[in-house]
Amino acid sequence: MSEAYDFLSPTDKPALFAISTPEWFSMAQAAITELGYKVHAVTTHDEFPSRFSQAQYQIVMVEEIFGGTLPAENTTLHYLQRLPMNQRRHAVICLLSDAYETLNPLQAFQQSVHAVINYSEMALLGQLIQKVVADNNSFLNIFRETQQRIAQGKT
Repeated sequence: MSEAYDFLSPTDKPALFAISTPEWFSMAQAAITELGYKVHAVTTHDEFPSRFSQAQYQIVMVEEIFGGTLPAENTTLHYLQRLPMNQRRHAVICLLSDAYETLNPLQAFQQSVHAVINYSEMALLGQLIQKVVADNNSFLNIFRETQQRIAQGKT
């Protein structure tokens, strides 16, 4: 886990974890770090909103039982689900759980996340994240190009 005041450079690829199970945290951290991301983590639901707003995290990983709560009481997940799209568009949000099938798009849509990843697939997390990020970038490519042209004053 990174320090509370760990600074980001323009070339960093930040990732934010809300994972309280040590085994899953270690596996996720190893996979994400290997992909070149800089990992920040929160340990409580109260920390998440302020930490999320401090940087444009490229990946956010939330454990369904984060903080030892029942899935229905996961206020971190509920916070993300209720955010306006312009505040969460920059991040690929993944939900770790044993209740869903890995990369099931309907289950991800139901949970308002980009991907659901079953604990049984954690050994493949690096590959799964690469796929989800690539799919998300492909999906948002035209939107981002249009946004950039508008910012430059081109039509």
